[in-house]
Amino acid sequence: MPWKDWSAERLGIALAVLAALGFSFKAIFVKLAYAAAPVDAVTLLSLRMVFALPAFLWVGFVASRSAQPLTRHDWGMLVALGLLGYYGASILDFIGLQYISAGLERLILFTYPTLTVLIGVLFMGKSLTRREIGSLLLSYAGIGLAFAHDLQVAGEMTAVLVGVAFVFGSSLSYACYLSGSAPAIQRLGAARFTALAMLVSTLATQLHFVATQPLTALIQPLPIYAYGAAMALFSTVLPVFMQSAAIRRIGSAKAVLIGTLGPILTIFFGWWLLAEPLSAAQLGGAALVLAGVLLVSRR
Repeated sequence: MPWKDWSAERLGIALAVLAALGFSFKAIFVKLAYAAAPVDAVTLLSLRMVFALPAFLWVGFVASRSAQPLTRHDWGMLVALGLLGYYGASILDFIGLQYISAGLERLILFTYPTLTVLIGVLFMGKSLTRREIGSLLLSYAGIGLAFAHDLQVAGEMTAVLVGVAFVFGSSLSYACYLSGSAPAIQRLGAARFTALAMLVSTLATQLHFVATQPLTALIQPLPIYAYGAAMALFSTVLPVFMQSAAIRRIGSAKAVLIGTLGPILTIFFGWWLLAEPLSAAQLGGAALVLAGVLLVSRR
């Protein structure tokens, strides 16, 4: 197998790109589910996490079997990051997608690499390299250009602002999760940390569902279950572990910068599967984002 001979950095970059591909499909699955039936955000997120639960239970059990017991500090860290990451960030994102397009959602959501890097600089004593600064400038110039058309033609401005506020909150929550996850991954290992943090997120999601929805809300048409299962596997389980493994090899800053491929992939899939418009500005933005990713990825 050729990747067995790859360096840790090269393998980390490949894992980060694959994670971006999986995460970019999440908004597509959510929009397809909303179009298929009148399902609410909490129920859809609950189905996603339930379908993903067996994988995280198994990985958490295997990874913890021969590991050191968790300390009180470890548990506090896992609870805080689990609530911030795939519970807080996901529920805010799912609500925001009820108001705005998948394309515009990606524009707002992908402020999280900038926020992650800035959190590291402001609160964790990290510094930016010139290559990371250049990658940030290229990538976000590209994202801004790619979605300029979406911002100009947005109809219901109040609804758009509500959606943008929810998705920006999701971005900030996820940036805090990523910033705290690097030291947690180094201490607990990528697989163990990810599985346990996701179990915390799953428990929080189900408590939210039980508190706000009747159990009959789980009775949905077959397409909703199919989209929930697809989200669980392709946009949750696989990319979550790939992202954690990438962070362990190349660090959170570089991993999230490579993740800026996500909006460009969402543009393509939104055009292909959701009939969202594809413009010259979006293609120009895609070129700038790819340039930024190549800059931060090359050795």
